[in-house]
Amino acid sequence: MPLRVPRPAAPPPSPSPPPPPSLPLSLPLSLTTRILLLVLLALAPALAIQGYNEVALRASRDAAVRAEARAIARDVAEDFAQISERMQQALDLISGDASVQTRDPAACTAYLRRAAARLPHVLLIALTDPEGAVLCDSAGSPAGSYTSRDRAYHRRALETGGYAVGGYAVGLQTRRPSIHFARAVHAGDATAAPTGVLLAAVDLDWLSDHLEQTLHQAETAITVTDRDGLIIARRPDEAAWIGKPIPPDQRAMREIQGSEVRVAEGLDGRLRIIAAATPDGPLAGVRVVVGRDHAAAFADIDAATRRGLVLIALGAALALAAALVAGRLFIRRPVERLLHIAAAWQAGDLAARTGLRGATEFERLGSKLDAMAGTLQRSTAALHAEIQNGRALQAQQGTMLHELNHRVKNTLATVQALARQSRGSADVLEARILALSKTHDLLTREDWSGASLREVLENELSPYRTGGDQIRLDGPDVSLSPREVLALGMTIHELTTNAAKYGALSVREGRVRVTWSLAPGARHLRFRWEESGGPPVQPPTRVGFGTRLIAGGVRRELAGTVDLAFEPQGLQCRIDVPLDPGLGTMLAPTG
Repeated sequence: MPLRVPRPAAPPPSPSPPPPPSLPLSLPLSLTTRILLLVLLALAPALAIQGYNEVALRASRDAAVRAEARAIARDVAEDFAQISERMQQALDLISGDASVQTRDPAACTAYLRRAAARLPHVLLIALTDPEGAVLCDSAGSPAGSYTSRDRAYHRRALETGGYAVGGYAVGLQTRRPSIHFARAVHAGDATAAPTGVLLAAVDLDWLSDHLEQTLHQAETAITVTDRDGLIIARRPDEAAWIGKPIPPDQRAMREIQGSEVRVAEGLDGRLRIIAAATPDGPLAGVRVVVGRDHAAAFADIDAATRRGLVLIALGAALALAAALVAGRLFIRRPVERLLHIAAAWQAGDLAARTGLRGATEFERLGSKLDAMAGTLQRSTAALHAEIQNGRALQAQQGTMLHELNHRVKNTLATVQALARQSRGSADVLEARILALSKTHDLLTREDWSGASLREVLENELSPYRTGGDQIRLDGPDVSLSPREVLALGMTIHELTTNAAKYGALSVREGRVRVTWSLAPGARHLRFRWEESGGPPVQPPTRVGFGTRLIAGGVRRELAGTVDLAFEPQGLQCRIDVPLDPGLGTMLAPTG
């Protein structure tokens, strides 16, 4: 029963790997956004410092302007009080003149005219009786031509017996807006009832101009109201407001008191920093309201803020533009390059390289990744080569197993044939089986991949080498397939055994020469076995098993030809066989 060697199971086909996920070849916008955010984050301290300086500077300026507004209001009120005091002194001096004391109309008129001339801001000086009827004035009005009986300053002067200040009034004789300063006149004894009232009318236009001189800034507004809330002095646009009350909607100007400072709209509609002051004494009830122009007070700060914001905006724009350009050159492009190469690697193209070289972080990263890819490519190539080698070995193993299965069956058939033909001669059978075993050993040492013809010859002839040149082998190195090794091995064994028993190797003088060659341009072996010096050869009277084994093995197994010549000087054997393609390699001949 022939030996069956099972074929190795074919490895299951490896599942095809899923396609690699595609990597984006362009950076998402978020990277650009992050770069811009980093730039804005870097600008944040500058913006914070600018904001802090702006707040601190405005707070400092606001405190300074408020303090200055209060100081100006106090200065204006004090200046007004000084005007009142000077007018009181002037009236005290005038009231002591004899013409005033005697109430002589002609003399009084002349004197008052001279006194008024020395006081250019005074529109009129007049002397009235206690009932208010004019006795004399600097304008030369007839006695009794007008009366001040209904004026508040007249009544207060009589009631106090001293000095009093009036409010807004239109002069009875001058017909011009004015403020009146009055003094009770006593004839001799100051404790006696007043004999009259001496009054002076001061031009309100002059008052506005005079009080304006106290202001340090041209854009500062000043508003003075009397006890009745009527405006008696105003800068600017006094002509539109003299004699009018502060409008009800200007609550800040109407209600502000003491050291309070407010930011509100002024009479001219401009935003102002408003402070107020109230003189004491005869001017009680008078209110001085000063308004610093808010825009003018903060003009230099606003200009500096605008310049700072413009500079910060320009700096931010330049920084953002530089960040975009630099980010594209030094970040975006290298990252896009790395992503592109990573996609190529993921797709299996390990030969792709980033090409980044230099000292920057991305360039060093690219260089390291290229080196890693090179190592991985070499390792992958080596792995592929190993896999291919393993597959080749696996295929070779399958071939060898098939060949071994075939050879084992042939060997068993040969053994059966040897047994049948060698009945009665156990030694011959044992020798032939031993030769077959030695040939199998030779193939086993070579993993049944074959053997060289010289190895087959040495395997059979080495026991008969006694030194000298009794056996000579001459031919190139020729690789034989396993079937060629087995067939030629049995043939060479039969030739060697025959020579050892009957031929050239049976005597010391005998010689065996084996030569072989390859036909030019073809895989065709020409083998020659020549014996000489041995006992004379007699042609056999019948064809023995050995002869049939030689001829049958070469012809049946190798499709070759065998020519045995039993020459008297020794056996001559010529064998021509075609060799399997791709196995034989001819090298330089060796002796």
